[in-house]
Amino acid sequence: MEILSHLPENSSLICLDQDPDAIRLSRKRLRSENRVQFIHANFADLGRVMQDLAIDRIDGILLDLGMSSYQIEKSGRGFSFSREEPLDMRMNPDHKPTGKDLINSLSLESLQALLREYGEEQRAKTLAKAIVRAREQETIKTASQLARIVEEATPKSHRPWKRHPATKTFQALRIAINKEMESLETFLQEIPSLMAVGGRLVVISYHSLEDRQIKRAMVQWEKTCTCPPDFPVCACHKAPIFTRVFKKGVKPDETEIRLNPRARSAIMRVAERISS
Repeated sequence: MEILSHLPENSSLICLDQDPDAIRLSRKRLRSENRVQFIHANFADLGRVMQDLAIDRIDGILLDLGMSSYQIEKSGRGFSFSREEPLDMRMNPDHKPTGKDLINSLSLESLQALLREYGEEQRAKTLAKAIVRAREQETIKTASQLARIVEEATPKSHRPWKRHPATKTFQALRIAINKEMESLETFLQEIPSLMAVGGRLVVISYHSLEDRQIKRAMVQWEKTCTCPPDFPVCACHKAPIFTRVFKKGVKPDETEIRLNPRARSAIMRVAERISS
């Protein structure tokens, strides 16, 4: 509603989400708004969606890469390690594999690599071994079951002070299942060809892997000459296509975190299209 209140009367708001529950709930909430279109699609499919809608360029994008409170608390898909729910973790229930499929089938080496790469987990080897030992005894079926395995494999001296020891494991598994990094890479590659001059891209991310990828893309868009340093003159003639509105990521202040604790890890980056 807040975004709509700032849009001109002749404009429209297109909302994409790969979670059909999010589409259903949003349609219900905004059913009286005829300027809003809801489309069941991944944000990486934006180019295709625009083509289907005969839209040449867009004037603004807000990309929120976080999970919703509904997904954590009410979806029943095992996103929360504190709930006795099936280990599903799919944003789009039509896709495969599930969290159960992945956690019970990956080799020790692949599981270790997943925890290290996507969870940035320093104890990846130890936790991967604990998971493999546990699944040899019985299939890992629920979110709380996986959380207990990780917790029992983590000595109290190694447990984070403010978060559950399984947080990074769940993050890594969710990222892999939903191909989150691949989707973000596709989106960042395509967005320069989709946005109108003067349009702004706002991206809110919630972990360092995503934020680094976003920052790297924005810095690259902002660059001019990309020739090797030893070239006597510029041969690429590259012009910047975006400029960063904020050179550093914007983080929530203490007041916002107090009102919305789940925002504590959010980082917002904004870039404006400056040339065609």
